[in-house]
Amino acid sequence: MVHDELDIEPGVVRLKVGGGHGGHNGLRDIIAHLSSKGFYRLRIGVGHPGDRNKVVNYVLKAPSKSELILLESSIDQVINEMPNICGGEYQQVMQRLHS
Repeated sequence: MVHDELDIEPGVVRLKVGGGHGGHNGLRDIIAHLSSKGFYRLRIGVGHPGDRNKVVNYVLKAPSKSELILLESSIDQVINEMPNICGGEYQQVMQRLHS
């Protein structure tokens, strides 16, 4: 599963297994359909607007040019790691992405 993550700065990618939905509607639906939280999540940071009341508009608007550059870089990281993720090399991918 790949999803946007408010709690991570733009340009940062993290891989983890398990966890709650944290208010993310897409994750909420996936957890409900799978009846499990135990799946890998490739989280692409989009940053936070600073005010929880602004989150909906923030995630629905286009990113700024500088944020777009960071997001494109993080997507490149994800693309480069996909063969390793599909090959089950989760710990190695986490080590590379998290350092």
